[in-house]
Amino acid sequence: MTPAEMEQRIVRHGHLRPCRSAFIDAHTPGSNEKENFTIIGAGVAENPDQYVHIRETPGFNIGAAGQPPKCRNSLHSHHTAEVFFVLKGRWRFFWGRWGDAGEVVLEEGDLFNIPTGIFRGFENIGADYGMIMAVLGGDDSGGGVVWAPQVIEDAKGHGLILGENGVLYNTTNGEQMPDNIKPMPLLNDEQLKAFPEPKSREVIPNYVARYWDMMSLAQSQPAKIIGPDAMLRDRPGFEMDFVTRGSLADEFYETSRHEILMVMRGHWKLLWDEGEKVLDPGDTCAVPPGIRRKLTPAQTGEASLFRVRNTDDPPGQTWRPAS
Repeated sequence: MTPAEMEQRIVRHGHLRPCRSAFIDAHTPGSNEKENFTIIGAGVAENPDQYVHIRETPGFNIGAAGQPPKCRNSLHSHHTAEVFFVLKGRWRFFWGRWGDAGEVVLEEGDLFNIPTGIFRGFENIGADYGMIMAVLGGDDSGGGVVWAPQVIEDAKGHGLILGENGVLYNTTNGEQMPDNIKPMPLLNDEQLKAFPEPKSREVIPNYVARYWDMMSLAQSQPAKIIGPDAMLRDRPGFEMDFVTRGSLADEFYETSRHEILMVMRGHWKLLWDEGEKVLDPGDTCAVPPGIRRKLTPAQTGEASLFRVRNTDDPPGQTWRPAS
């Protein structure tokens, strides 16, 4: 693979193209300033105009959300994994039918493997524009987003209607839902009973990984963060490692898996037989299987990245090992 070909598989942080109307709450006050980014795969965006940087998926999707202070993402649920790590800022994640069942605050580098089947939302509680990076399970991310009923109801008052086909229609600019498409139905009381409301003490120990804990684990080898025998035990169709200075031997390695590199801190040099590239904080690189590669951090300073690989496990509900 030539350097030019590899560059096509790198999404630079500075080249990310946002969509400001990706979801049904895009006009709802308090959520109307958020930006959505689809980096690898189309993700779960409901706007067909959402720009996709790399369409080929390795069994999962990579996306991001950028939000100014006090901006929030409304309560929703997913059928497959949704894993976030904080690239910039300070974020509060909350969950439950009304968002009051539990919450956790994440700092830069912290990771949250949100359990499937619960309503979740998040907001930037920092002082500046913040960004969180996301890994979504499955090539089609489980078929989209399930919104809490009040989110759909609120959106109607601001001109946005979600069709049962998963497409967003903006009536404020003259769009009309096709005659053969009905609005997305609201979940009824019986259906809502299927969405758990776990408390913070039940969620945080099993689904949250703190940056400095991962740094400590990754001093001599990559730290397994998500996997059947990892820090956060799950089988979402991918595995995540945390890599820092000293984690990798100074030698080339090869894998039969797709490998996505997501840089958190520092500058990393990716070398392979035909060339080399430098990856900076916020960059995402999709290295295909079968390429001999080596990762080398800059000589000084803090350096860390997340490494995501596909597995043979099917995407689906959060795996709960037998106790």
